[in-house]
Amino acid sequence: MRATTQNSLTQLTTLPYFFPVNCYLVTDGDFLTLIDTALPMSANKILKHIAATGLPLRYIILTHAHGDHIGSLQAIIEAYPDAEVMISDRELQLIKKPEAYAFEAQKPIKGSYPKVFPVEATKIIGEGDMIGSLSVIETPGHTPGSISFLDNRTRAIIVGDLIQTQGGIAIAGDTRPLFPFPTMGTWDLETGIASTEKILLHHPSLLAVGHGRMVPEPTLPLEQALTRAKKRLQ
Repeated sequence: MRATTQNSLTQLTTLPYFFPVNCYLVTDGDFLTLIDTALPMSANKILKHIAATGLPLRYIILTHAHGDHIGSLQAIIEAYPDAEVMISDRELQLIKKPEAYAFEAQKPIKGSYPKVFPVEATKIIGEGDMIGSLSVIETPGHTPGSISFLDNRTRAIIVGDLIQTQGGIAIAGDTRPLFPFPTMGTWDLETGIASTEKILLHHPSLLAVGHGRMVPEPTLPLEQALTRAKKRLQ
């Protein structure tokens, strides 16, 4: 597992050279927040990184519920049973009652949703909620219930699979030939374009994604990704 730290944000990457899957540890004063939990095989190394900080894990928050983002959730909550688990209402409802055609775009959901959410969600979160220093931003596109997290101290933004940087920066649904996998699990590109425009309104200083390296000062590359994605729609 590769660990890369930018200020208070540490990116933990499973299979960094073959199929990079990221989760993130946010140091927030005297506690930690874990964003996503990667693959089942990631659990032990994530737990080692948490233990090495000497800080308690207070929150586990999820950008969405695909298997490569909740894979280690059960193992981590067994190690930290007092940690609160948070997810958006839409994602949880899609697990409890899958819809043939989902929400505004009326397109089938895709990707590796579990049949049952592996643990009990402590809290449902949505637009404007705060988890420590992190603000919740609703950013559907890759999935109907995808959410992002903005660190109000640093303006770093963690967007899950709304955007990828592996294989070239792109909005999920705008296929990158060198890493096409996010598109395979994407619900609706047009909704993702709107969410990316929303992300830009927050003037992020750092972009952190589910697949690929972090990007500092991401405004220009995000604008370029938007232009390319809009052309694909046309």
